[in-house]
Amino acid sequence: MAKNLVIVESPTKAKTIKKFLGSNYEVIASEGHIRDLPKSSMGIDIANDYEPHYITIRGKGDLLSTLKKAAKKSDFVYLATDPDREGEAISYHLSVALKLEEKKFKRITFNEITKGAVKSSIKAARGIDMDLVDAQQARRVVDRLVGYEISPLLWEKLGKKSLSAGRVQSVALKMISDREKEIDAFIPKEYWSLDALLTVPGQKKSVAFSFKGDIASSKEAEDLKKRLTGSDFVVTDIKTSSRTQKAPLPFTTSTLQQTASSRLNFSTSKTMRVAQQLYEGVEIKGKGTVGLITYLRTDSTRISNEADESARNYIKENFGEEYVADTTSAVADTKKNIQDAHEAIRPTDVTITPASLKGNVSNEQYKLYKLIYERFLASRMKPAEFSIFSVTVTADGETFKASSSSLKFAGYQNVYSADDDKSKNQVNLSGIEKGDKLALDDISTVQHFTEPPSHYTESLLVRTMEENGIGRPSTYAPTISTLIARRYVVKEQKNLYITELGEAVNNVMETAFPEIVNVEFTANMESLLDNIGEGTVQWKVVVRNFYPDLENEVSHAHENLEKIKIADEESEEICEECGARMVVKYGAYGKFLACPNFPNCRFTMPYYEKIGVSCPECGGDIVKKITRKGRPFYGCINYPDCEFTSWNKPVEKKCPRCGKYMIVKGKKTACSDKECGYSE
Repeated sequence: MAKNLVIVESPTKAKTIKKFLGSNYEVIASEGHIRDLPKSSMGIDIANDYEPHYITIRGKGDLLSTLKKAAKKSDFVYLATDPDREGEAISYHLSVALKLEEKKFKRITFNEITKGAVKSSIKAARGIDMDLVDAQQARRVVDRLVGYEISPLLWEKLGKKSLSAGRVQSVALKMISDREKEIDAFIPKEYWSLDALLTVPGQKKSVAFSFKGDIASSKEAEDLKKRLTGSDFVVTDIKTSSRTQKAPLPFTTSTLQQTASSRLNFSTSKTMRVAQQLYEGVEIKGKGTVGLITYLRTDSTRISNEADESARNYIKENFGEEYVADTTSAVADTKKNIQDAHEAIRPTDVTITPASLKGNVSNEQYKLYKLIYERFLASRMKPAEFSIFSVTVTADGETFKASSSSLKFAGYQNVYSADDDKSKNQVNLSGIEKGDKLALDDISTVQHFTEPPSHYTESLLVRTMEENGIGRPSTYAPTISTLIARRYVVKEQKNLYITELGEAVNNVMETAFPEIVNVEFTANMESLLDNIGEGTVQWKVVVRNFYPDLENEVSHAHENLEKIKIADEESEEICEECGARMVVKYGAYGKFLACPNFPNCRFTMPYYEKIGVSCPECGGDIVKKITRKGRPFYGCINYPDCEFTSWNKPVEKKCPRCGKYMIVKGKKTACSDKECGYSE
């Protein structure tokens, strides 16, 4: 019988797909790209019309030999890399590296790794889409030109070899810098609120009716309070209305990253890592390896007819016909530049409930799958309906209002509740009638100040990048990870703060390369890349129009920009050999302390981040450490003399029940002794 070879990117994906295909198919993973531009040089022949020079990636030689042998033995080869531009480029480079004859191979794509999708893709096998390959090639070449032309300039002007510039990362850095400047320049403006606490029939506590007007100062607030005290508070208007809360759309890459951040406290990179695992497949007892979600890099909210019908049937059977959304209420994508080659992120099989996966998947996988599953199911359900009861009260010519709401029909909220749907301190105003006089219990005044713009978090930055057309679903997480890894920004309590180094890099970019860091320019470049993918623009035309201006700006910057000295961060530690104050340096494995008198003094020591907590065993400082695999833990600074360690962050407070040290567990602090079980 004929032998067929299927090439995918990852071993997990290969294992999942192999299960669907018979012994007539061999499935091998390329483990990502086989060919790429060289790291040691730009790899682009500018004189030869920007022709890229691709080489076999170092360390992939043996794998390439294995793939060549497998392809030679096979009668036909299917290139089954991911269904996006980068996947198309990987397939193209595989076809070149393996020297495949056009009649001997085809490209197949599937949005989900299920038996039906994989078998259908083989029936719909096609040739390589060179427009998509060229779109990816154009992105790669433009980004390489930016990085390899500007990075050496940064090394020269800032005196640090570890610096880099990137087309998308530089714009994201400027956005963070601009936000910091807005916050620094913000001048708070005072204002006051005033609530009349009135007795309402049927309510044990008085109800706050909010004053509808502007109060600019404490004097205005006090004058109003004095004037209203002793006045009659008369109900002048009552309104009953309804409000509907539409079901949310299924997840795109951006909305998944944002929601996973707010609800699960996942970073963008963690969300993508766990989603990749769910997409490629996890081992489930009795079923083998199963791909649980559709492709994770998408900016479309479209859902296939089959998945839509399956979800509606499931809702009908488990919740009732009245919960199924009207078939006419499907929501279309309205954003520009939607890449609609595949669907929104959804479960591959709606009958695989989150509860059924417990014990088969990790805690992280369970949480993310549950979020994706519930969001998708909710998107096919009817809106939630609320009854709103609003009361207007007048006193001495001033207006006060209060309202209450009650849920009439849960709709999608039976499976997925938005954060802002959770009512707090809800009151019942239905006992009030027009003309009633409500007794005044008290008047409260509160001083407020207008708030500056909030710092960017990862999720807010992703949302802003998406709104401005900067980057694409596959670039959000790597862009943020690069900014943090390069130490251009630091992440504290979810907020992103620009560092002194990041500010210096941004200043160079703004001064010398204003177009590169211009939001509109970057968004326009993304549109041009889309046009290449659609076959309406030639990729080299884009590069030809882009590079000459970049080359001139780089040349001008080399000649005219002054060098900037960035001082190393000083620590509290003193060099044991020469007595100088140690400075923080960065190596391949993170921070370390070094003597500033290098090379005359070469003394170094580990860098420890103290958390302000004493060791419960010896009284030394507890410091944050990192395992070789990157997992944080906490230990005593006096190791190895003291071997105290904890995966959870200790706190200074002792357990009031047993006296042992407490640790942070999620949003609680708990006793470190599980048998004690105390938490707060």
